[in-house]
Amino acid sequence: MEFAHVSVLLKECIDWLVTDPDGIYVDCTLGGAGHSSEIVARLSDKGRLIGIDQDDDALAAAKERLKDAQCIVEIVRSNFKELKEVLHKLDVEKVTGILFDLGVSSYQLDTPERGFSYMHEGPLDMRMNQESTLTADTIVNMYSEAELAGLIWRYGEERWAKRIAQFIVAERQKKPLHTTGELVEVIKKAIPKGARKDGPHPAKRTFQALRIEVNDELNILDQVVEDAVNALRPGGRIGVITFQSLEDRIVKQKLAQLARGCICPPHMPCVCGRKPLISKPGSLVPGDKEVAMNPRARSARLRFAEKL
Repeated sequence: MEFAHVSVLLKECIDWLVTDPDGIYVDCTLGGAGHSSEIVARLSDKGRLIGIDQDDDALAAAKERLKDAQCIVEIVRSNFKELKEVLHKLDVEKVTGILFDLGVSSYQLDTPERGFSYMHEGPLDMRMNQESTLTADTIVNMYSEAELAGLIWRYGEERWAKRIAQFIVAERQKKPLHTTGELVEVIKKAIPKGARKDGPHPAKRTFQALRIEVNDELNILDQVVEDAVNALRPGGRIGVITFQSLEDRIVKQKLAQLARGCICPPHMPCVCGRKPLISKPGSLVPGDKEVAMNPRARSARLRFAEKL
C-alpha cells in the first residue's frame, strides 16, 4: 500500500515556517514527507532539511519522495523526543524552523494491519515505532481494570471509561481480545444504546487513549516543545499541528509559558530576570474548503511562534 497522507494546513505551515532559503529546517514528524516536500521546494542548494520519524513505512516513503531535492536532506530514524540528541549528532547548533504534525497519519489509520483504526479489522497493535514492545493488545489483555479505566478516562476523556474497562476485563476472562473488531464490539456493548446515538463513533475515544498510551504521546510533548524553542536561532520559527484537545492544551500552555517575561508580583520590582523566549503565540484552524476536501482536518489546529 502506498504511503498516502494529506498534509493539513500545508500552505499556511510552510508560508510561516520557511523564511530563509539557505536555512536549516527540522520536520520532527516526517511521515510521507507531505510538509517536507513543500519545505525543500523553497530551499536553495545551501538549505538543509532534517526529517525525523520512527515509522519504517514513513521513512521509506519520505526517502523516495525527497530523493530529487536540490537542498541537503538528512533523514533520521528516531522519536522526536530525541530532538536534542539528533541535532547534536548532526553537529547542528541552531536551526531556522521546526515543525511538528502530531497524531496518527492517514496511512497508519488506513492500513488495517497497523491496528490504529476502529473502522478496519486488524490486530490490536497501534505502534508508531514497529520496534517497540508495548502494543494495544498487551494493554487490553494485561492492564488491570483500574489501569484501563484510568487511561481511557485520562487520554480518551471517555465518560464511560469505568464501564468499558469492566466489559473488557469480563470479556477477556472468556478469551483474550486480539483484534480491533473484537474490541469495538465490547465497547459498543459497554456504552448504553442511548449514548451511542449522538457524537463520534463509540470506540473513537478508547482507541485514542490506547494509541496515546502505546506511543507515550503526551508525556514527551512538554519537554520537546521547549527543546525545539531552545534549538531555534533568533528569528527562527516553530509550528505545531495538533488534532485533539489533550495535546493541544499541552502545546498551548508550553508556548504561553515560553512567551512569558517577568513572573514577579506586579507591584514588586523584578528580581526573576526572566525574559520571554518567543513572540506571543498565534493559532490557525483549517478553513471550510480544506475540511470539505479532507474531513480529518476538522479537529486540526496550528500553533506557531517566533524565537526572540
